[in-house]
Amino acid sequence: MRLRSSSSFGIPLFLSFFLLISTSTSHGLTANTSSLIRKTCKKCAQTDPNLSYNFCVTSLQAAPNSHCANNLRQLGRISIKLLGRNLTNSRSYIKELLTKNKRMEPFVRSCLQDCLDLYSDAILTGRQAIQDYKAKRYDDSNIDVSSIMDAATTCEDGFREKEGVVSPLTKRNNDTFQLSAISLSIINMIRFNLVVSDLGE
Repeated sequence: MRLRSSSSFGIPLFLSFFLLISTSTSHGLTANTSSLIRKTCKKCAQTDPNLSYNFCVTSLQAAPNSHCANNLRQLGRISIKLLGRNLTNSRSYIKELLTKNKRMEPFVRSCLQDCLDLYSDAILTGRQAIQDYKAKRYDDSNIDVSSIMDAATTCEDGFREKEGVVSPLTKRNNDTFQLSAISLSIINMIRFNLVVSDLGE
């Protein structure tokens, strides 16, 4: 089952700090970078109905070093690194849940342990994805990021196997899914040699 898209999810939880910094400093986005992000996210949302345009724009604008992006390739690298930070943050959160909640229902604990394994593997895959991307092995990078997207979906689906169980990771899994979708869309644009001038307003 694919995770659903909704603009109500806002920005990824781990990005809140970076958003605060980016809005309180004079080193904001240039007009060109802001336009690049908006055009890219518009194209991403058009090609993937599961991707929220607002989520895409807000996430990329808040990402560290996003103000340095001058072209689609640089923005793609930033998006994959952003995905990697999300994976690391989410794994830490899952570890915290497992450690602090000693009286957790066994089924939920088992699901969380599965998710911990999935996110641990996804972190390694994310590192490979950025290496493949830097080396312009875009097909391999596409496979890497697709695997990460599948991990988030698998994690969320695990909680649905028992009626009445509410996943404590829905927001984070959706963030991972959306960030993966952004990276995949940009990778595919580059694979098919789509330049910014083709994106339109």
